[in-house]
Amino acid sequence: MKQRLQNALIIFGYFTAIGVLLTGYRYLEYTSNREHVSLLDPLINELITGAWMAALLFPFLARFARRFPIRRANLLTRLPLHAAALAAYSLIHTSLMWGLRSLLFPLFGLGRYDYGVMTARYPMEFFMDVVCYALIVSILYLFDRHVRAAQLEASLAQARLDSLRLQLQPHFLFNALNTISSVVYEDPRRADAMIARLSTLLRATLAGSEAQVVPLDREIETLELYLDVMRQRFEDKLSVDVHIAPEVRNALVPHLLLQPLVENSIRHGADPRSNAVNVEVTASRDGGSTKVCVRDSGRGLPDDNVRRGTGLTNIVERLQQLYGADHTLEFSNCAGGGLAVTVAVPFRT
Repeated sequence: MKQRLQNALIIFGYFTAIGVLLTGYRYLEYTSNREHVSLLDPLINELITGAWMAALLFPFLARFARRFPIRRANLLTRLPLHAAALAAYSLIHTSLMWGLRSLLFPLFGLGRYDYGVMTARYPMEFFMDVVCYALIVSILYLFDRHVRAAQLEASLAQARLDSLRLQLQPHFLFNALNTISSVVYEDPRRADAMIARLSTLLRATLAGSEAQVVPLDREIETLELYLDVMRQRFEDKLSVDVHIAPEVRNALVPHLLLQPLVENSIRHGADPRSNAVNVEVTASRDGGSTKVCVRDSGRGLPDDNVRRGTGLTNIVERLQQLYGADHTLEFSNCAGGGLAVTVAVPFRT
């Protein structure tokens, strides 16, 4: 109802603007012809009874035009229908103008209203209504075509995002199961604990599987469930520090953004001396952006060459689908060693 009210007000505003312009034109026409008339005369004629009555009839005209759209294949059947609708529209519009002007002119002290010879007035107004009808229907069809194209584009983008999200989930599951299989014979008790934590993680992931973006707090919860699995494997060799600024805890970020980045750090970011994995995750607000950084203590990138697996490629494509050019994704070697992956997206809550 709120959307319909907004649409109605917009349409009313357009017709009002046209009526005001015609009022100004008609008043200046009288003035240039040295005819002294009250401003109320063109105001009633052009705005109140002309433009506003057309606005009153617009919803019925729009419904008819959409109910019987004109296409190349149905010209022979639809053109007669629209001709009849045009005749009915012109008859009603002219009758409304006549009746309302006859009522308002005496009411505002302008005397009795004379619309002239009505047998000539109806055909005269018909020619003007032909132009108005054609413009209204043409603009309506162009608008509907634009809306359909935009809806199709949005549907395709949503389908692409859904495809990318579904692609990431089996990739993550495969890697997690591969991690569990590496310890299942060495330490069955630890493998069992990893399976239990993995099932909790999968439930949490599937519960929010429809969401493309989630609050950062929720993304951190998903990351912690993943780290519970990884800590069972690496024990004290894995250290992950998470520092989240309070102002971005409710900021929206892509679902499953952090897990692939941290997984990449765990797989490739081990300290070359101790073989320990130290990862730092930070998030803060930077002007109008939410900035997330994942840093490890590994060897970094040789010659700044990024090797993108399924997880990183998926992130790149999802960021592009969600934000277009309004995001950044940077890979940089740190001065003290290691790789930093920084993602910045528009700050939204």
